Amino acid sequence: MVYYKFIKSLYFCSQFSKEMTKETTSIQNKQQKPKWLRVKLPVGKKYTELRGVVDKYKLNTICTSGSCPNMGECWTEGTATFMILGNICTRSCGFCGVKTGRPENVDWEEPEKVARSIKLMNIKHAVITSVDRDDIKDGGSIIWAETVNAIRRANPNTTLETLIPDFQGNKTNIDRILDVAPEVISHNLETVRRLTREVRIQAKYDRSLEVLKYMKDQGQRRTKSGIMLGLGETEQEVIETMKDLSNAKVDILTIGQYLQPSKKHLPVKEFITPEQFDKYKQLGLEMGFRHVESSALVRSSYKAQKHLE
Repeated sequence: MVYYKFIKSLYFCSQFSKEMTKETTSIQNKQQKPKWLRVKLPVGKKYTELRGVVDKYKLNTICTSGSCPNMGECWTEGTATFMILGNICTRSCGFCGVKTGRPENVDWEEPEKVARSIKLMNIKHAVITSVDRDDIKDGGSIIWAETVNAIRRANPNTTLETLIPDFQGNKTNIDRILDVAPEVISHNLETVRRLTREVRIQAKYDRSLEVLKYMKDQGQRRTKSGIMLGLGETEQEVIETMKDLSNAKVDILTIGQYLQPSKKHLPVKEFITPEQFDKYKQLGLEMGFRHVESSALVRSSYKAQKHLE
């Protein structure tokens, strides 16, 4: 009996030790979040005014719903991002915080609503993005085109970037975007070739490259793509991805740090240093990209208005 109690006490001590180790590790991990990822709260007269408009009219911007770290800076410069075609995606990418499931019916009044939001906010440069809509034949491309046209009617001086899905490579759907001629068309590659199946489950690395190259071959003036780092990629893989995008004639490249939206999503494998981001920027410029935004807090629409230069 004494021996049994001794063994039992060892077991509970062991379990307690494991739990303490987990707790300590968790605390250490929180402490290890690099200082360069700390974000200042958005301030300034312009930001405060826009925030008031957004709240008053219940406007839907991805800036607020996605808690973008650059919201204050972008809004001050007259840039904002709007998501169309609902907030439920037909794909289940391992990095993305957008809900996955069966989307609601298309809201055919949405183009006018977005155009009105841009007018109310007095936006100089608007970025439009969307969920993937593989559930409908046109992939949402008709609403995409109508949104661009509606914005142009209501806001003739506002420039546009469209951050589009791959439309499953369907050229008819891609052509609808090309036909309305936004100043910039973006499509994000997101990660390196080896990690694509894990990170972008229903997407294909080469298909995304083909979409980007097709748009440039069709005469699109500015194309853009972005990748996230910290998912387990190597430096050589990042450089190869940059070369692939350069070969697809992409003009603008954004590179930022992946941050886990929730515990259900892919974990962060590494926090990339500012020095490494600077290295990728220099390499990108040497490869011939017209603009390269490369730092931890860079997101697809960061400094988007400057990419028109």
